Amino acid sequence: MSWTRFLRIGDADVFSLTDGQFRLDGGAMYGSVPKVLWERVAPADELNRIRLRINPLLLRLHGKNVLVETGFWDQGGEKFEGMYAVDRDETVFRGLADLGLTPQDIDLVVNTHLHFDHAGRNVTALGEPTFPNARYVVQRQELHDALHTHERSRASYIPGTIQPILDAGLFEVVEGEHELLPGLSVLPLPGHNLGQQGVILRSGGRTLVYVADLLPTLAHAPFPYIMGYDLYPVTTLETRRRYFPQWFEEGAVIVTPHDPDVAFARLEEGKRGGFVAVPWTEG
Repeated sequence: MSWTRFLRIGDADVFSLTDGQFRLDGGAMYGSVPKVLWERVAPADELNRIRLRINPLLLRLHGKNVLVETGFWDQGGEKFEGMYAVDRDETVFRGLADLGLTPQDIDLVVNTHLHFDHAGRNVTALGEPTFPNARYVVQRQELHDALHTHERSRASYIPGTIQPILDAGLFEVVEGEHELLPGLSVLPLPGHNLGQQGVILRSGGRTLVYVADLLPTLAHAPFPYIMGYDLYPVTTLETRRRYFPQWFEEGAVIVTPHDPDVAFARLEEGKRGGFVAVPWTEG
């Protein structure tokens, strides 16, 4: 079974891929929101973990293959995978193969940030870049923070997924908003960490946004639903307040990194203010 999903955005073909499922603590995923509220939309297992998915994105634009996120780290061993209840029902490689692509066909990788559930497939089990012909785009702030971790951030980074890309000279380090290709840009979305970036595609009068962990799942769209994992939660709130109204007005297609069931979404105004996210429908 393939989880690939497709949209046409102007001149771009957009494919939602998956690198399997995993689980994280529901309380940590919803921060200060009480369980009696969040469990209505994200039922927990006996260990209080909720189901999530890894959702990379493949864009074909101007003759280039652009991969947003590389997938979940696959070298942690049985204990690591058990802790996160990893279920590799599909992989990013299977999704690429379904499209007739190999890792060598990827021209550009966007690391929204370098946490192991987003950039875990940057490097193969042999310690070599998985996508050897690609430039790996990362914000300068994020690369610095990944190389200078502290007690709150250390567990999220795997040095072995970062250093080989540095050694191979494949990182394209950018600062702030930066155009990658005509109509395709990265945009800083701080809060989860300082160096997080999203991806903005504007083509044919349409907009698509890969929001990274600013909005990990559709259920997190209400402004107070901010993860306990966020290092700067008030900054997350400020970033949401800045961009959600804009993306709503544009009718943007929203792509989240971890929604377990929905590939593409849109923002709608909430009944009590703010916004909610709902599955995308054409028209």
